[in-house]
Amino acid sequence: MKYVHTEQILDVPEGVTVAIKARNITVVGPRGTLTKDLKHIDVTFEKINNKAVKIIVHNGDRKHVAALRTVKSLISNLITGVTKGYKYKLRYVYAHFPINVNIVEEQGESFVEIRNFLGEKRVRRVKVHEGVTIAPSANQKDELTVTGNSLEAVSQNAADIQQICRVRNKDIRKFLDGLNQ
Repeated sequence: MKYVHTEQILDVPEGVTVAIKARNITVVGPRGTLTKDLKHIDVTFEKINNKAVKIIVHNGDRKHVAALRTVKSLISNLITGVTKGYKYKLRYVYAHFPINVNIVEEQGESFVEIRNFLGEKRVRRVKVHEGVTIAPSANQKDELTVTGNSLEAVSQNAADIQQICRVRNKDIRKFLDGLNQ
């Protein structure tokens, strides 16, 4: 079944501007600027006024109409990023060998170095994405905070750090070590 006309209206808060040109969305707010390329999704945008954007799908099937809500969520995540930002907290969990985590600058790029994971000599390194800041928590021991404006960059960095410390070839019920969210 085809849906002839389906639309969603996205409210834009005060102090945020949304510019759309050829399905490239640019959101400017008090914390900075974020852009998102949505050329792979067939939707049309109509700016009602400075406080609302209408997202429309013409002659779409069920899955195409479902993508409409996804586009609305992606743009609202950009708006949240430029107004409030995103913050993930990662705790070091270890039973015997204390995990040592350092933020290292090399040739203009930042890396998170994880040492002494399960007592191993191997140094694990995770590259910090652009626009993301990683720092040890000020008021909590053995905690790392990952902050930034882009939800995708912040969550991907937190996931990369968590994934590099997965325990393999051991019973995960006994070896609970790692950096967890």
